[in-house]
Amino acid sequence: MSDRTPDAARQRRRRHTRERQAVVFGVLVGGLAVSAFGAAAVYTGSWTPPFLARDFSSPEPTGLAAANSPCPPEGATPVPYGEVALTVLNSTNRVGLAGDTASALLQRGFSIAAEGNAREAGYESYAGSALIQFGTQGVAQAYTVAAQFDTPQLVLDDREDASVDVVVGSSYSALVAAADVVLAADQPFAVPEGCIALDQVTPAPRPVPPPATEPPAEEAPPAEG
Repeated sequence: MSDRTPDAARQRRRRHTRERQAVVFGVLVGGLAVSAFGAAAVYTGSWTPPFLARDFSSPEPTGLAAANSPCPPEGATPVPYGEVALTVLNSTNRVGLAGDTASALLQRGFSIAAEGNAREAGYESYAGSALIQFGTQGVAQAYTVAAQFDTPQLVLDDREDASVDVVVGSSYSALVAAADVVLAADQPFAVPEGCIALDQVTPAPRPVPPPATEPPAEEAPPAEG
C-alpha cells in the first residue's frame, strides 16, 4: 500500500522526469559531438558533404555562340569606328530598339548605313544580345563592333563587301560601357576561345529580304449594259 501513497507517486514522477531529462541531455550531447566531429572533418578537408560537393557556378560565356564564328586574322587590329558601315536591325517587339542602338553606336563614332526591322531584312527573331553578321572582308570591322556588346554572336556570311549587320536581340539591354571596351588601335585582337580559322569556316548565305507583298487588285466594276 505504501507504493500508492501521494509521496510515493511524487517520487515516481520525479524519477521518470529525471530519466527523461537524462535521455534528452544524452541525445543533445551526442548530437553536438557528431556536429563537432563533422565540422572538424570539413574544416580539415577530410570530408566534404554532398551539398558542398556540387558546383553551383555558371560557366563562363565564350562570347562566340555560333559554330562558324571565325577567328580574327593574325595581326588584325581594330578598325576606326568611322570606317565601319553598320546596318542595325531590331529582331524583337520592342519599338524603337534599332534606332536607340544605332544612336548609341553613332555617338561612339560608328557610321550607320541603315536601321530597321530584322524580319524585313531576312533575319529571324534572335534571343541573344547581338548577332553580328559580316563577310570575309569585314572580319576586323565585325570584331571592332563586337567589343561594344556583351557576349555577341559572330556569323560569317558570303557577302563580298566589308559591311556589318547588327541584329539586336531580346537579351540586349545596353552597349558595354565605353570605358570597358577593350580595344587598342595598335594592338591585334585577342583570339577568343572557340573561334575557327577563317579559311576553315563555311560562310552562311547572306540574308535576303522577303519579297514585298502586293496589295490585292481591285475588282473592276461590272460593265453597264
